This record gives sequence, C-alpha cells and structure tokens, in this order.
Amino acid sequence: MSLLDIFYCRVFEEMNDAVVGIDPKGKIILINKRAQRLLNIDYEDSIGKMISDVMPFCNLLRVIENQKPEFDQDFVLNNEHFIVNRLPIKNGEEFLGALALFSDRTQGNQGNDNLNEDGAYNDVLNTILDTVNEWVVIVDENGIIKMMSRAYKEFLRQPNPEGKHVTKVIENTRMHIVAKTGIREIGDIQEIMGNKMIAMRIPIKKNGKVVGAVGKVMFKDIGDFVSLSKKIDTLERELEYYRKEFDSETVAKYSFKNIIGNSSSMREVKKLAQRVAKTDSNVLITGESGTGKELFAHAIHNASSRRLGPFVKLNCAAIPAELLESELFGYEEGAFTGAKKGGKKGKFEIANSGTILLDEIGDMPLRMQAKLLRVLQEKEFERVGGNIIQNLDVRIIASTNRNLEELVEDRKFREDLYYRLNVVRIDLPSLWQRQDDIKELAVALKKELTKRLGIYVEGISKEALEYLQAYRWPGNIRELQNVIERAINLLDSDLIIKPEHLPKKITKNKYRIAFSGNRRLKTVLEEIEKDIIIECLKKNSGNKNKTSKALGVSRVNLYKKLEKYKIK
Repeated sequence: MSLLDIFYCRVFEEMNDAVVGIDPKGKIILINKRAQRLLNIDYEDSIGKMISDVMPFCNLLRVIENQKPEFDQDFVLNNEHFIVNRLPIKNGEEFLGALALFSDRTQGNQGNDNLNEDGAYNDVLNTILDTVNEWVVIVDENGIIKMMSRAYKEFLRQPNPEGKHVTKVIENTRMHIVAKTGIREIGDIQEIMGNKMIAMRIPIKKNGKVVGAVGKVMFKDIGDFVSLSKKIDTLERELEYYRKEFDSETVAKYSFKNIIGNSSSMREVKKLAQRVAKTDSNVLITGESGTGKELFAHAIHNASSRRLGPFVKLNCAAIPAELLESELFGYEEGAFTGAKKGGKKGKFEIANSGTILLDEIGDMPLRMQAKLLRVLQEKEFERVGGNIIQNLDVRIIASTNRNLEELVEDRKFREDLYYRLNVVRIDLPSLWQRQDDIKELAVALKKELTKRLGIYVEGISKEALEYLQAYRWPGNIRELQNVIERAINLLDSDLIIKPEHLPKKITKNKYRIAFSGNRRLKTVLEEIEKDIIIECLKKNSGNKNKTSKALGVSRVNLYKKLEKYKIK
C-alpha cells in the first residue's frame, strides 16, 4: 500500500468522527477529511509536524507518555465543543502511536439516537460500506451479528453471518464484550486468519442504554501503520534536503573573512569591495577564471544592507539562449509548450529585495541584453506570457572573465548595458600577481580539503611550497585547489605534501623556484650546486671518486663541499 493510499485510507474518510494520528515521537501521521473540516486543519501544512505545534491543547502527547486511553473527554477548539477519545495503538509490548477521535457534541448524540430507528438506515449504511470496500460489523447487546459489510464477509468467507454470535464468525473478537460493558476499544491489535489488524469497537447507545456495538477494521495490515511512520520520516528527510538545496540557491555562503590573502593587491581589492558593499550601486567584477569572482559577490551581499534578503546567482553561459528569458523573468501557465502548471518564478522575482549575481555576463545573447537593460532602467519586469508588471528592488552584481570593452567594440555587447553594469568595477588580480598569498592559500586549502576528504595531512614541505610559489597558475585558485587535492590523495606514510606529490608541469623546471621572491644570487647558486652534487652522487651510487671526475673537481674540493652542504 502506498503512502498516499494509507493517508487517504477509506476507513477514516467515511467516518463521521474527525481522526488525528501521531507516531511515538508526537509527529502527525494521519488526518482524515473530517478532521480537516471540523477542526480546520490543513493537511499539507500539518502532516509530519509535531502535534504540539498544530494542536497545542490536544493532549494526545499525554497518551504517548501514559500509554493509557482517555474516553469521552471535553475539548474546545475555536469556540466549538467536541467529545474526544484518545487511544494508544499497541502491538503487544510495541507502542506504535496514538489516535484522537473528535465528535461534535450535538451531531454525535443525534447519530446514536437514530442508528436503529429506521430499518432503511441499515440498507443505506450497507450500500455505503460495500461501495467503499470497508470491513464493518454491527452486533446487538447479546453479541448477535445484525449486519456485516460485503467486503468483510468475503474476507471471512462467511456469506450469511447475520443471526450468528460474533465469536462464531470473527476470530479473537471482543465485540460481544464491548456490547456488554459499553466501553469502547480503539487501536486494538486483532489477529484474524493469521493477519494482524488494527480494530476499533464502539458501543451503540440509546436512551443511555447499550443496545449493541459497531466494529471496524481500521488497518487491514498492521505493517501499514508501522511503515507509515517510516515513510513520513523519509518524506521529512527529503523535504529537509530540498529545503537545504533551495536555501543553498538563495543564501550567500561567504563573507570577507573567507577571502584569503594579505598581499598589497588583495588588500586594495578587498578595501574597495567592502566600501561598495555599503551602497546599492551595481557592481562589475572582472578577472581570470578561478580568481574568486563569485566569492567576492557573496561577500559583498553579506556585508550589505540586503544581507537578510535572498542571494540568487545565474550563469548566463550555462543556460541555452531560448531558455534564458524564462529563467530570468519566469513565465505564466500556458506561456509555451511544456510550461509548468501554475507558472514559475524567475531569478529576478526570487531575488527581489536581495541581490542577483549574473555570472559570465559577457556570454549573454544580444537579444537578452536589450531586455536586461530595460529591467535595469525601469526597475520592473513581466513574466513570459504575462501582462502584469512587477516592480523590482534588486541589486545587480555582474561578473565576467572576458574583456567587455573589446566585446563592445566588436558590437557583441551593448555599450549602454556595459555602462549600466560598470558603476563600480572590481578587477581581481590573478594568482601569479599575488605570489605572496600562495603559501597562505595552499595551507588554507589543505585544511579545507583534509576536512572534506577525511584524510589527515601533517603539512606542506618547504620545497613543495617553493615549487607552488614559482608556478604561474593559469587556472588560478581553482587550479591550486585541484593540485592540493591531488597531492593529498598521493600522500606517503609521513603525511607531508612533498614535491614528488605535485604534477610534473609544476616541478619540471627544477631551478625556476630559485628565482621566486627576493633572494641573493649566492644563495641561489649554492642551492643549485648542492642539488647537482646530490644527483651526481646518486647516479654514481655514492662513489665519490667517480662523482669528482664527473663534476670535474678534485676529491679534496668535493669533500669540502660535502661537508659544507652537510651531504652524507
């Protein structure tokens, strides 16, 4: 049985009582239509939530704690008076949850008084029960079956049970006991023909006297009720996942604290970005791929007065030109073939009162540039296929790794749009232009990646850092991150990133590292000389006589250099 089938189980939908069910944790797992109408509870908003949040005074949690039933309790909600019965649901010692059944005072009394008043009522009830395929039985005060639904008869293989004592027809029944005691039983586990079911038994009263009882199989398989809680938990986890996914698309995750670098060029750029964050002006962020343009956009939003509003990003290069308009401005139902029922909000509508990042703006088609320019000028837009003008209050941050001035000259980018976006321009330096930051960035990336990969790394060797600082990094920070991640996966037992863990493209020019930074020529030459001696010794298997001949120096001179450089 599917989750939808369980929720809308006809057992409950045909009941005159409002039914609310919870699992052992107090989460609502069942609401019938009568409860939605009578108690004014919305199914969509309530299912899966705690009963204390939806109905604070329901007291159903008390049944969870005590695991004892409560009958004929007064309950007031929205100035309406009800009689409520609260029942624990058990399977032996296993506690499965609790149910609350709410009856309108006047309607409930009228229903009992009229139950056996007219013989035609039984025919009507039989027709209803047969139509909805329910398992129901009615007995008199002596336990004699007066009526049984057709579906129940077929299951029991009893075509004519009327007139027989209920114990002769239904296995493990307690209907005759309820008809004697007048005490209702709801949520009782009953085994019939090897099937464990959840049953309810309600006494029928007339003029204060018990005249019979009605029994109903609430769940034909106890597994349905047990799986209900598990399925609700699964749905709740999925909902939480999609909520987080939505939040990740509309929340800026980074601030200026996350921007690493203390070089003069980075200090200047961060200072400008922090100043412009305090205004509402449009910002154009330029720089090579991998320099951190999106990171700066996040930080500007989080440092602005719009930080509590949404932060929405759109990659203009990643979306086909024919879909870009509907992605930006949304569309109405029926706007085009395949349009979603009810329409869809666009990025601008979602970003209202916040910030929108138009990444790779240089790749936006000219047709869309004209539409975007109108939105920026008029501060309003319409959905595709719509005719309602919506006002817009959003800050624009655009970013690109392309030369917009050249695109304007080549008539591939609108000049008027360029000046609209280029109110404040932030040019991010390449990683090669900020060599002083490479060490700090490498160490920070190492910490971040070790946490994500779950691999402990002791550190990065001095030699490896020198190679990293000497490389030109055409892929900038993104390439540095990939190199560090690769090195972590190739680590030795000493857990230190060394030159041999770096790609050959970084280490192939061995002596290039000698000229990184402000270093004296003598120091550089000594390091080169030491490396050459070590390599020559390895080549000659440590034979110093062969090494001195290969290097063209005397053995005495070689020994002096070995002592000087502490080579063993």
